[in-house]
Amino acid sequence: MISLPTDERAPLCEALLRYIDRCPARATVAEEVLRFVADTPDCFCRSHEAGHITGSAWLLNPAGDKALLTLHRNLKRWMQTGGHADGDPDVLRTALREATEESGIGGIRVLDGEIMDVDIHRIPPNPRKNEGEHLHYDIRYLLQAPHERYAISEESIDLAWWTAADFAARAAETDEAVLRLARIWQAGSLDTNPT
Repeated sequence: MISLPTDERAPLCEALLRYIDRCPARATVAEEVLRFVADTPDCFCRSHEAGHITGSAWLLNPAGDKALLTLHRNLKRWMQTGGHADGDPDVLRTALREATEESGIGGIRVLDGEIMDVDIHRIPPNPRKNEGEHLHYDIRYLLQAPHERYAISEESIDLAWWTAADFAARAAETDEAVLRLARIWQAGSLDTNPT
């Protein structure tokens, strides 16, 4: 039994409980994230060296038929935009901020304020930032850009709009967590979150 906090972590815990109800196929991972948040008062801070909460955006173009991915400068792989909460308990706001910063696109809007997906992934050590290996407890949301014009930030080597066909053609070189987001998007419902 998880004892839920009543402080600034409570809204995220409530959102995770709703996600678990909607997406039972992802309940095990979501419960692990929920347990981490409930047990870790500083879960939103990078200073919690073992791991921390991050917020990501599955950013769609205006037509909704492409998703923007970044070729991450440090990790050298294609992924959704996102980053550290940096102490902010509003993880949706984090996802929106990171999508804006990493794409250079203003006016991004939230398509659904509920959690789209959750993921836990290991981040390798980064001596340049004096960071050891740690976990990202990533909360993902569905957002939409007002146009397709982007600017590549320092965080990225490249950015690109991917279609469903791109995900199919490049599945072998794409992380499973990103492919899962593509499947959720292509299914068209956050209530049918596939594994």
